[in-house]
Amino acid sequence: MGLKRVSAVGVFSLLLVWLSAAGSGWAEERNQTFPSFGSGAVEVRLYTDYFCPPCRAMEPGVEPILKDLLKKNAIRLTLADVPLSRLTPLFARNFLYALRENNGAEHALLVRSILMEASTNKEIATQERIEALFKGKGIAFVVWDPKFAFDRYNKLLQEDKINATPTCVIIKNGQKKTFVGGDDIINALKAL
Repeated sequence: MGLKRVSAVGVFSLLLVWLSAAGSGWAEERNQTFPSFGSGAVEVRLYTDYFCPPCRAMEPGVEPILKDLLKKNAIRLTLADVPLSRLTPLFARNFLYALRENNGAEHALLVRSILMEASTNKEIATQERIEALFKGKGIAFVVWDPKFAFDRYNKLLQEDKINATPTCVIIKNGQKKTFVGGDDIINALKAL
């Protein structure tokens, strides 16, 4: 029996991080940008954290499958950030800042990949460093209040009872199945 490579933490801890991050923004919801793409019959919710090594290891395998499924309009994809690290809210906010400028699936996967790679560089730990990274990569962004998105992340985390990353929830024909670990997720997506 193989050992799954995942990062795990209690859901309660996750919610505390998102709640504190969400509450630090403006009171008014001015934008509803959210990383959800496609209109296929199957719903796919992919939960990852930029600082989760198994999530980074899974990315090269999962990204082309997601692009293909979206191109075929086979899925509705939601990319949900899970706050396992103290820096995750910073990275998640900047992911949403970039989506405000371009909320296409290809762009979202590109920005996510850039941020996953940046998470391995300990010097990229401030807003200024991420802005410099985006400028260097030609990624446009705009600062806005992500409270709406963080609230939706919290609802999804609770609904799907997420306690490890990477996790993928697939809802097909009214049946919800959860897959944890890169290999299981890739195999489940390939089977769609």
